[in-house]
Amino acid sequence: MNVVTLGETMGLFAASSVGALTHVDDFRLRIGGAESNVAIGLARLGIEATWIGRIGADEIGELVRREIRAEGVVTHVIVDPGAPTGIMVKSRRTPDSTRVYYYRAASAGSRLSPDDIDHGVVARADLLHVTGITPALSASAGAAVDRAIDIARREGVPVSFDVNHRSSLWSIEQAAPVYRSIAERATIVFAGLDEAALLAPGGSAAELSLNIAALGPTEVIIKLGAQGCHASIDGVGLDVPAVPVTVVDTVGAGDAFVAAYLAGRLEGADSKARLAMAVRAGAFACLGAGDWESLPTRDGLTERELDPVQR
Repeated sequence: MNVVTLGETMGLFAASSVGALTHVDDFRLRIGGAESNVAIGLARLGIEATWIGRIGADEIGELVRREIRAEGVVTHVIVDPGAPTGIMVKSRRTPDSTRVYYYRAASAGSRLSPDDIDHGVVARADLLHVTGITPALSASAGAAVDRAIDIARREGVPVSFDVNHRSSLWSIEQAAPVYRSIAERATIVFAGLDEAALLAPGGSAAELSLNIAALGPTEVIIKLGAQGCHASIDGVGLDVPAVPVTVVDTVGAGDAFVAAYLAGRLEGADSKARLAMAVRAGAFACLGAGDWESLPTRDGLTERELDPVQR
């Protein structure tokens, strides 16, 4: 079983102390990116994953490649000497709030192009996973997503799409038609409640999921955070409650959710079982800080691991 994904992963400078960045002088350098997060999440759950991306010819780019590989993910990396690896800076303005600043304009990742997508890599996959972040980066990155989807559809490879809207990258008016176009070609769609409203009309999660399914996907999962999720799978509506935990950081929870759902699907779990697996993974990811560091292993999804936290 192999999942292929593509997108930008950046260097992440995370403030080590609470306060405005003007008064912080200690940072931890890590990496972060939605698509590589999902790839890492899948690898930790025992599913082979491949990440396609561009990095700059710099030390941060090498860190990106090294960290992703160290997590057991196969990398197809293009080193771009003409652009730097993007970075993001995470600040903790208060003990309970996080703010992220992105510096990715003209980055190597934004220069991803259709030529970077190897036909054989996608054609041999059991599933292709894309997000709405990549087409927001540039026209060429959007074209790379389209090429990957076109290959997958021609070769009978299911396509998973997580909307993952980033308002800092483009407007709703720009994004919505692109999201709908991808959703129409996808097998599986993941969206938050507000993101789902960019794809189709509807007030409730149930209405939205059915209306998105009418676009073409057979599996639509609405992520509801602390309320769990609602899904329409092959026309059947399902609600799964969240697992209550003491939250440390919600960053990466959505990617953990997606990775676990896809892992369950590839392993042949039924709809309810893979949704339950997904909400548990999302809860587990909230127990620690970091974009991907807290994503669970298979053992981390057991009752024994989560129950002490709930008490």
